[in-house]
Amino acid sequence: MIGRVKIVLISVVALSIGWWFGSRFGSAEDERYDAEIKTETEAQAWTCSMHPHIRQPERGLCPVCAMELIPVETESLRASGPRELALSEEAIRLAEVQTAVVERRFADVETRMVGKVAIDETRLRDITARVPGRIDRLYVDYTGVHIHRGDHMVSIYSPELLSAQEELVQALRALEKLEDRSASSLKQTAALTVESARQKLSLWGLTSEQIRRIETERTPSDHLTIYAPESGVVVKRHIGQGAYVQTGERIYTTADLSHLWLKLEVYESDLPWIQYGQSVEFRAEALPGERFAGRISFIHPLLDEKTRTVGVRVNVDNADGRLKPGMLVRAVVRSQTAANGSLANASLAGKWISPMHPEIVKEQAGLCDVCGMALVPADSLGYVGPPSDSLAAPLLVPASAPLLTGKRAIVYVAMSGKAGHYEGREVELGPRAGDYYIVRSGLRAGERVVVHGAFKIDSALQIQAQPSMMSAVEVEENVAARTALFEEAPLRDLLLAYLAVQKGLSSDQLQTAMNGAQALRSALLRSAPIDEPGALRTDWERMAPALEQAVDRFAAAPDLASARAAFVSLSETVLDAVERLGLEVESALGIYHCPMALEDRGARWIQRVGAVENPYFGASMLRCGSLQRALVARGE
Repeated sequence: MIGRVKIVLISVVALSIGWWFGSRFGSAEDERYDAEIKTETEAQAWTCSMHPHIRQPERGLCPVCAMELIPVETESLRASGPRELALSEEAIRLAEVQTAVVERRFADVETRMVGKVAIDETRLRDITARVPGRIDRLYVDYTGVHIHRGDHMVSIYSPELLSAQEELVQALRALEKLEDRSASSLKQTAALTVESARQKLSLWGLTSEQIRRIETERTPSDHLTIYAPESGVVVKRHIGQGAYVQTGERIYTTADLSHLWLKLEVYESDLPWIQYGQSVEFRAEALPGERFAGRISFIHPLLDEKTRTVGVRVNVDNADGRLKPGMLVRAVVRSQTAANGSLANASLAGKWISPMHPEIVKEQAGLCDVCGMALVPADSLGYVGPPSDSLAAPLLVPASAPLLTGKRAIVYVAMSGKAGHYEGREVELGPRAGDYYIVRSGLRAGERVVVHGAFKIDSALQIQAQPSMMSAVEVEENVAARTALFEEAPLRDLLLAYLAVQKGLSSDQLQTAMNGAQALRSALLRSAPIDEPGALRTDWERMAPALEQAVDRFAAAPDLASARAAFVSLSETVLDAVERLGLEVESALGIYHCPMALEDRGARWIQRVGAVENPYFGASMLRCGSLQRALVARGE
């Protein structure tokens, strides 16, 4: 009896414990199950954790790797429109999103260049032989010698010079023999003969003192001393002692090094910030800690295609001789730009400048002191006065804000009145000005743009299959222009025929694909544009022959492998037509890509959105590939 009572008590206790655990843990399990069901119900799209570009409308397996898909939509990250993303505060913190204000102000630009010091070509002088003869003495017999105006350089023996001196002596003697009673015409003729002999010797390089000595001593000299016409440095000796020279032959080349050139190289992207007459500050590698200055005097009109640079020349004063030709230098040009692209320069405001010698700047019109050319207003060379309220400042955006694709620039803007909402916007940029870009269009002053985290926002949009920086947004007016340019039905038939070709190849049915190619050619013949000139008609006239050739190559394929090889060209030409002319049908289409096609080179095709139907492998690898971009159906 007692044993039975114990058994009953134990059973009651066990049932109580079971009910208690079931009520506690069973409800938790149910809550988790309900949460999963709710998540699946609320999820609008499913993606693969390994292939985030995959998007499916319902739960299933990834078509690429067969992993289980996961829901895309969460409360912290969701797309609220094309190129628009809403982030929670936690998501903004994790993505480290930072913004900055778009503003109008003058951009300070520092353009850095490298180059070297060079001889001023306008200050090179050649010392030449003015009469033929033999060099008997070189007083300056090596290069690098500093000479001064009037220094003796060469002693030359010349029989022709000896004859010319004798002519002068004889002319003087003839003039002296004439008596005062002689006819004035004879005296005048004799005087002209003397003067002609003097001019001849002067043109041959004899100084006035040498000619006076000949007239005084009445003794011709068979040697001529050539003197330095200008001060400078001998940079080249062309002949040696004992050599014979002809009239005009070079003996020395000298250079005045009190003024030098600076030859710099500027990259083509920096050309907007370089102008004639700008001040340049530079430092020489051989003289650390010292600063020098000059002015830009020439910008080469041709671009070096190998280095993508343009030569810039700077005039430099070198009166102390510290700079040497050949020295390496680093230079910087500081400038400010206005909205119209002009450069602001307070030192040239309202001034007149020489178009050949930028160091000549005057307060009013006049002539250049060096070359005599008329001065021109500084503003005619693209300069404006100092920055002021009356001068429109450019619209600037930080250089870290735009996402550059090579064709487009996308900026993500924090939407006003919507906390955590960011909108992608295509903008037109001007040149880069230091840490900023000049904005031509697409933004307004006062808007806030994302300067850190923009690429993360763009990546999130791509994961959700929204338009990103990699895909251009269709322009509505272009769609209207296409409708006006083409008959719709034949173009629709053209794309439908292409889809038949794709379907035939993916199902390994060559005849079905060939039938589609025949229908495609028929649609192509009926897809002539109406008589309306413009860029779209030009595009069609260029693409139509390419489409026809691609169809012919495909139709000539003898087997399935050859047809798949020819399908590459056909797909690319149709894709080009779709992107340029907007060929559409009343169903959702997508551009798909298989990285393993064509021996891992990859290939694209168009198909209806859904499970992957690979035309390059067919049944052997039917699901190999992924959706790159959706093509919006007409009316959506």
